[in-house]
Amino acid sequence: MFESPFADVEIPDVSLYDYLFSDLNDEDAQRIAFIDPASGAETTYAALSAQILAFAGALAARGVTTDTVVGLLSPNVPAFATVFHGALRAGATVTTINALYTADEIAKQLADAHAEWLITVSALLPQAQAAAEKQGIPADHLIVLDGADGHPNLRELLTEGSPAPDVSFDPTTHLAVLPYSSGTTGLPKGVMLTHRNLVANVAQARDLNDLNADDRVLAVLPFFHIYGMTVLLNLALQRRASLVPMARFDLVQFLENIQNYGCTYVFIAPPIAVALAKHPIVDQYDISSVRTVFSGAAPLDGDTARLAGTRIRASVRQGYGMSEMSPVSHMIPSSDEVTPVSSIGMMMPNMTAKLIDLDTGAEITEFGDDGYTAPGELWLRGPNVMSGYLGRPDATAEALDEDGYLHTGDVATAHRDGYFTIVDRAKELIKYKGYQIAPAELEALLLQHPKVMDAAVIGVLDEGGEEIPKAFIVAAPDSGLEAEEVQSFVAERVAPYKKIRRVAFIDAVPKSSAGKILRKDLRALDDA
Repeated sequence: MFESPFADVEIPDVSLYDYLFSDLNDEDAQRIAFIDPASGAETTYAALSAQILAFAGALAARGVTTDTVVGLLSPNVPAFATVFHGALRAGATVTTINALYTADEIAKQLADAHAEWLITVSALLPQAQAAAEKQGIPADHLIVLDGADGHPNLRELLTEGSPAPDVSFDPTTHLAVLPYSSGTTGLPKGVMLTHRNLVANVAQARDLNDLNADDRVLAVLPFFHIYGMTVLLNLALQRRASLVPMARFDLVQFLENIQNYGCTYVFIAPPIAVALAKHPIVDQYDISSVRTVFSGAAPLDGDTARLAGTRIRASVRQGYGMSEMSPVSHMIPSSDEVTPVSSIGMMMPNMTAKLIDLDTGAEITEFGDDGYTAPGELWLRGPNVMSGYLGRPDATAEALDEDGYLHTGDVATAHRDGYFTIVDRAKELIKYKGYQIAPAELEALLLQHPKVMDAAVIGVLDEGGEEIPKAFIVAAPDSGLEAEEVQSFVAERVAPYKKIRRVAFIDAVPKSSAGKILRKDLRALDDA
């Protein structure tokens, strides 16, 4: 068993709202919580807290209780924080829905979560309305934040004057949110996260990074995803920083927002790191205000991280997590100048881990001469780990053992200095003639090629039924890159069994809103 190198932190036995807002003092109340880049409008912490309470009161007046599940389908806008925390303050459970979902996908999640309400924006109303009708959610339970005929809107709910309700629940057991797992390796499942889970994860993370009240955080990763929800939204609010939300990623707008609003802290997924490292347009903007770039949601290779950091003169750090852990379990602390950026950093306070040999099932405990353990599946336990999957006792039993360890499905190594490195997903490992090949390793190598803008690798079957690595490449414009050049580049740098055997060129690597490579979509392309 591996233990966190950090002392345990106190986890208050309170609701998420109380943890974030109950100690709001006069000075912090006047700080700016949100800057809307679409309008330049600013929202103070005092105004945000008042809006949250008003929205909680409006929901309670309409019968929302601790037994109610509310769906939230919205891009990153300041109002997201109002309705998200307002619903939680009313005692409801919120299931956040991917803003890119179709009506059928929305309806499936609403049905699985047993949601009785849906909150959205007018731009997403067609699919939201179709999903609501399919699930029998009436028009007066479909809130359109910016207004639509026949539906409640945020302005009228905030101004009706209903007081926030007195609610009572056990933060340890009461579900706060039901995010759904990405489904990249299976059907999406509702991840049951309690108020204590969310409070714990902010408490675990707050002292490991230097995010503070003077920071301006560019919030481009979606709040509906657990990474954006906890690390961007809740952690930034707890630290009294200012958030600059972006409804969707656009590189030009991303750079303009940093330049225009002096953003100092940027949370990203690896595809953005690739752009910061390689895209020529970055040099056209003054983004010198950025001091920290924190990457998560998918593996970031060390070379790309270092190139991005050097280019924009900022500290680039990495972390690791899963929806099932609220989500963060590891990060490279802000004060750490030694841990390799290619690693996921140190285990958070209050956590323990095991590494399990994939072939024997035995625990891995010994460090080699190089300081690393052998690779094994990473198991994690802590107060941020979910209580299970909604309505899926079978899947819960597979993921959580009787000792409370979450079986992540990720293959990692531990270093005697305390940091961990992800090798790859256990289910995504390619087995070629008995050898295991990690797609992430090949992807990191491919990104070193100057003509490669992005890359992904999956295992496909050759004519003899042997699984071989196939690379999907996004080539730099007008580079003239050919498959043979890609294959030679890799072959010169890896063991023979790791060679790229097939290459396909595509316009973009399919990825989830959180930045994870959608390998199932690549397999569909391969089968087409």
